[in-house]
Amino acid sequence: MRHLKTGRKLNRTPAHRRALLRSLAAALFEHEAIVTTKAKAKEAQKFSERLITLAKRGRERGNPVAARRAVASRLQNDALAKKVCDDLADRFVDREGGYTRIVKLAAPRKGDAAERVRLELTEMRATEEEEESK
Repeated sequence: MRHLKTGRKLNRTPAHRRALLRSLAAALFEHEAIVTTKAKAKEAQKFSERLITLAKRGRERGNPVAARRAVASRLQNDALAKKVCDDLADRFVDREGGYTRIVKLAAPRKGDAAERVRLELTEMRATEEEEESK
């Protein structure tokens, strides 16, 4: 029985799975949207939202340095940890959760017909064109 065994294994060893989630989260935070399979997106969504919540709590509790170090230890990237703690924590300050969304894409992947989805941040950064028109 798999009681209390949450999460998908994704046919990977624990170290490989951890590295995959780190790289998916890093790509999401860098580009603010990524295209991947449905199972990977669901796991990356949980991982990414926890990181944003960790950064927000650090700011709320007055200890942003500890939060930044915790995010950096999970992401293994100091520059992206800075972005998460400064930019994304500010952007989602009024939101209680649901920082990311999964949108199904029409066409499956060609090689194996896997269902593809787009994982994106809910409040995406405004483009320069939209800012100019305002």
